[in-house]
Amino acid sequence: MQALADLPVLSPMRRLLGTFRFRLRAFGVEPALRLLACGVAILVGRLFPLGDAAGRERREARRLAATLGSLKGPFAKVGQFAAARVDVLPEAVRDELATLRDRVPPLPFAWVRAVLEHELGTPLEQRFARFDPEPLGAASIGQVHRASLPGGPDVAVKVQYPWLADSLAADLALLRLGLRVARPARGAARARRDRLFQEFAAGLREELDFRREARVAGEIAANLAGDERVVVPRVFPSHSTGRVLTVAYAPTLPLERAALLRRGVDPAEVLEILTRAYAKQVFVDGLFHADPHPGNLFVLDEPDAARRPRVLFVDFGLSRHLAPGLRQELRRGIFALLQGDLDAFLAGMQRLDTILPGAEGGVRTAVAGMFGRLRAEAGGPLGLGGDRVLALKDEGKRLLEETPGLQLPNDLLLYAKTLSYLFGLGRELAPDVDLMKLSVPYLLRFLAQPEPGPDVAAPPAPVRSGSAAAAGAGPGAG
Repeated sequence: MQALADLPVLSPMRRLLGTFRFRLRAFGVEPALRLLACGVAILVGRLFPLGDAAGRERREARRLAATLGSLKGPFAKVGQFAAARVDVLPEAVRDELATLRDRVPPLPFAWVRAVLEHELGTPLEQRFARFDPEPLGAASIGQVHRASLPGGPDVAVKVQYPWLADSLAADLALLRLGLRVARPARGAARARRDRLFQEFAAGLREELDFRREARVAGEIAANLAGDERVVVPRVFPSHSTGRVLTVAYAPTLPLERAALLRRGVDPAEVLEILTRAYAKQVFVDGLFHADPHPGNLFVLDEPDAARRPRVLFVDFGLSRHLAPGLRQELRRGIFALLQGDLDAFLAGMQRLDTILPGAEGGVRTAVAGMFGRLRAEAGGPLGLGGDRVLALKDEGKRLLEETPGLQLPNDLLLYAKTLSYLFGLGRELAPDVDLMKLSVPYLLRFLAQPEPGPDVAAPPAPVRSGSAAAAGAGPGAG
């Protein structure tokens, strides 16, 4: 991708690129200084501790999250990435880092205008009938503004932060150095750590290309086209580029039980729509929206919403197209779990390279304990009821947190996290709905698929992050 500094620019962008602050950011100087200051503050807090250990840990995590969020880009992304690593970080730290999904401070509008006019090639007023300078939301790689196109259509415009293409190499080098200092490792452990970082960097590079984002959003929209109760926002190519994404805007309702009931919308019906949409993506299509949090899923606030609600998906920046080898291992793992076959389950973990050398015995003991608890709770072979899936979620989280030498590929962790969020949302919206019963037809299709030929390797390919953050009605800014 060509950096902004290498392209012809309109005068506002040229002035921005020439500022001292921009150059400090683009060459990695500002991030290095701010991260150093954050590290010193944390060190001082440890030398002169106040309060109990748990409180100090949370304060340190909050300080780190604030620093990463203000730096945006790869720094905010690595915080989001770390928040999903149940196998690496304690819960208090993950909770603070998880706020980076939708609490990144926005940029001044002058910077946003400069990017828009550079990318679209004309003054802002010539391309939009109205443009709200206050963002709908800001996230790691961009922020979203509401606007109107000439002729009337309301749109949400996602604008990438202007320095990201120029600063990416320096930012990634700084993050890699920080990771090696914070988590020194050798041999196989170091190779796994470096593999995780490579997955992270590859996904981020793809997310910075909003054209790819639009394509993946279109692919998911096509996959779900048979369900008119699911909506993916329309992209406007005339007002979209590699760094600007313009999509249809619509008023929405949050996925909260009280808000839906006030509007006369049945939460159970909404949950059924959402479950079928995710079950198809996860088990049938293999391409799924992997960031299902409250800023990315809504109910359209339409006149007919109470009688016939429709669910809106936005921000496909964190989406996954599962490799055939990983899908094969998932299928084998589910069969082994349902049959209580410990050896087959552990063999799959070995093929996925999730067990560090020397940790095999401890992992076997931990997994055997998980199998035993699940079997005892189920009163026999593990069934497919929704309560069993919730039990699996809790047991899986416990396994990752308490078992040394166990580390999952990021794709697999996101797969589990997506399903976990969906079942957790079910408990909040409509606890009487059996999500597993709704998902079983799609799961059975997945389990019935023939295994790929011998030329398909079992371990997962590097992360392929469909950067399809269609901005929609919520923050959805990546």
